Amino acid sequence: MYELVQLTERCCYIESPAKIGLVKLGGDEVCLIDAGNDKDAGRKVRQHLDRNGWKLRAIYNTHSNADHVGGNAYLQKQTGCRIFAPGIEQDITRHPVLEPAFLYGGYPPKELRHKFLMAQPSQAEELTPETLPEGFEIVELPGHFFDMVGFRAPEDVVYLADCLSSRETLEKYRIGFIYDVGAYLETLERVKTMEARLFVPAHAAVTEDIAPLAQYNIDTVLEIAERICALCREPMVFETLLQKLFTDYGLTMNFEQYVLVGSTVRSYLSWLKETGRLSARFEDNQLLWESI
Repeated sequence: MYELVQLTERCCYIESPAKIGLVKLGGDEVCLIDAGNDKDAGRKVRQHLDRNGWKLRAIYNTHSNADHVGGNAYLQKQTGCRIFAPGIEQDITRHPVLEPAFLYGGYPPKELRHKFLMAQPSQAEELTPETLPEGFEIVELPGHFFDMVGFRAPEDVVYLADCLSSRETLEKYRIGFIYDVGAYLETLERVKTMEARLFVPAHAAVTEDIAPLAQYNIDTVLEIAERICALCREPMVFETLLQKLFTDYGLTMNFEQYVLVGSTVRSYLSWLKETGRLSARFEDNQLLWESI
């Protein structure tokens, strides 16, 4: 873990639970694409910087999930680097309690206020095309989180953030976190047709051909949607639906899984309602979901 993997002359990544991109900018300067999940990840990155005599110019965050921005604060303090994040992700990076608060839907209990869901705050600036090094392009990847992006780096390497999961992860957990199901499917359809020298997903293997994995992710989303519609043939409240999905997919409920899977299932319900496959009504002071 945390080995530096060379992809091309300029593009690398650091192996970690969420891959950290590293791109050489010229001379002794480098930039990072994301920064790992905590201070320890930041220390591992710093060791690579020191070992190679590199100066960290900037961190470009794809989105504000704690496993991508957790190393920001340490690296910014140690190196003075600038940090950039897109749209609302900038605000969550600066105020990380927003992540568990959003997931829980209120003030998060202490079981959710930890580094897995709430990074240390860092002074992020707004990501714009003008803030990028020469040869970089922003790749819009909405769906997984609010304003998530990826980057097409020099030498045609595309860093894809969390827009898809590995087959192994989906086979084990099945329900991957999604904020906007419709936007997520549109993103995957675009990613499926992309061409690049290499693709670097944060949570899957580097590949030259991303289409098969993108299609597997699409198929998984559609299968979960079908399962939800099948369960809702009888009117059902959210908590009962969530319990049945956990049981059907062999998942274990705890605070983290409750908010991550629960938030995702609510996103499915919104999408299925807006696409005319589910209806929602209030009865006996309960919100009931039913297939149409």
